[in-house]
Amino acid sequence: MRVIRTIEIGFEEAALALRRSNIQDNPDIERIVREIIADVRARGDHALLELSRRFDSSELTGIEVTADAWNKAEDQIPQELKKAITMASENIASFHEKQKKTSWLDSQPDKVLGQIVRPLDRVGVYVPGGTASYPSTVLMTVIPAFVAGVREIVLCTPARKDGTVHPLVLFAAKVSGVSRIVTVGGAQAVAAMAFGTETVPSVDKIVGPGNLYVNIAKKLLWGVVDIDMLAGPSEVCVVADDGANPRFAALDMLTQAEHDTDSAAYLITPSLELAYAIQAEIELQLQSLPRREILREALESSGVIIVTESMDQAYELANLAAPEHLALMVRDPLAALGKIKNAGAVLMGDYSPQSLGDYMAGPSHTLPTSGTARFASPLNVDTFLKKSSFIYYTKDALAELASPITAFARAEGFEAHAAAVEARLVKN
Repeated sequence: MRVIRTIEIGFEEAALALRRSNIQDNPDIERIVREIIADVRARGDHALLELSRRFDSSELTGIEVTADAWNKAEDQIPQELKKAITMASENIASFHEKQKKTSWLDSQPDKVLGQIVRPLDRVGVYVPGGTASYPSTVLMTVIPAFVAGVREIVLCTPARKDGTVHPLVLFAAKVSGVSRIVTVGGAQAVAAMAFGTETVPSVDKIVGPGNLYVNIAKKLLWGVVDIDMLAGPSEVCVVADDGANPRFAALDMLTQAEHDTDSAAYLITPSLELAYAIQAEIELQLQSLPRREILREALESSGVIIVTESMDQAYELANLAAPEHLALMVRDPLAALGKIKNAGAVLMGDYSPQSLGDYMAGPSHTLPTSGTARFASPLNVDTFLKKSSFIYYTKDALAELASPITAFARAEGFEAHAAAVEARLVKN
């Protein structure tokens, strides 16, 4: 990992080193995705089964997980792992229960204003699969929807080579509130959930991470269906003072970088001594980690250590990076939290590792990436809610506002707007 100093290259150049692109563009892949979308829309389940056999499993005979397969999953999981998944689900539910919002109204003698808060009716969740299993992604995406009150939650995930879904995913789906599971992945899963097929119902919103094909499909179909975000590769930014533990910082950086070679890991500190200590610790840890080749490539291409002139400058750079995960390894992390404006999740102190947030603490680990934490939020209960405002005025209350309303309307050239008010105030 390279080490750069703001005093040598300047603040602006240091900021550039932290910049990540969120552009999900690839003309060749987009052409393929458009073809897949058109095929699924035209042929429904036939297209889904054909594509799933081609890309995921030639053993597939159907695309929906049976109740029998779902029920048997629990027996295939070690008790300790079942307890861990159940505990995580309880923590996630408890955290998100506190986010629930209610409708409200402001009732006055001659008018009533208010807002109705309703859950979405049906939501689709995409969970990557195939050669890997991600029960944590199931929990982190489904439970906030369930807590919000979504009536039906459809989970799409690619089958394994033998045509089955991993028991961990099935068990996580069961404890989190999934209504049905479909063994379809990629752009075809997004298309199916957007338009609906004989087996897959159309949904109001699609959430969950995926590869470039999934992201492009979500981008192309936004408007037909709502989406959560276009999630990019994982990233972590560690902000540390000279009292930070080098091993803890190094491992937190490696935790996110081991996802894939496109992952990013940043360290920002005013301490040159600490920077070199963490750099050395990373090298030491790499020697024993099984995914060290992925880690080395990720750190080489998207890893950087920035030595700043002050802690305030470190916080400023961190806010410009707006990272998915931000680790505050400073003496008083609660005080430092007030200096952080842009981050998906903030993990504070020596004993809040990235893994705690990824699996067990409670907040969803589906977080904004690539600097979008400047304006976006983690997946949460609000992700699955919609709001409608309502207005009730009496004739007298409308009369009080008639003059400014009609002035607005005519200034904008809308005579019918003005007439709609005046007609209601004509004396009978």
